[in-house]
Amino acid sequence: MVKALTRRQLTVARATRLIVVVTLLVTIGGGVAIWLLDHKEFSDLGTSLWWAVQTVTTVGYGDVVPHQTTGRVIGTVVMLTGIGFIAVMTAAVTASLIEQARRQQMAESDDPSVQLDRIEARLTAIEGALAGGGQPPSSTEPPRVKPQ
Repeated sequence: MVKALTRRQLTVARATRLIVVVTLLVTIGGGVAIWLLDHKEFSDLGTSLWWAVQTVTTVGYGDVVPHQTTGRVIGTVVMLTGIGFIAVMTAAVTASLIEQARRQQMAESDDPSVQLDRIEARLTAIEGALAGGGQPPSSTEPPRVKPQ
């Protein structure tokens, strides 16, 4: 399984899909496991899955709780998975927004061809003003030229 995960480059989208799948598996697995191991507190599968969803989302209403050590260990795994899920989803959104802003900034200012176009436009304006006997443009802001 590790080789299957490392064959392709890990992207934000792949990491997000991976953590969603792992979280779903742990949630369902935790619900089934606690139902199988603690019939006293979790008499039916529906109640067990409800508890697992409450736990992974960190809501924890408290209407059903494990009292045995085995159930609490399962609960701990489900809780930590939920916390990890929230952290990874937050990081994925943040990384996407930062990457989008970085790409936009590079497109606007760091592209050498755009900078050269701006310099050329300023030189053309200065040469035109000098050839016509006028004053060069006084603006410190270079004229904007659309990339071709």
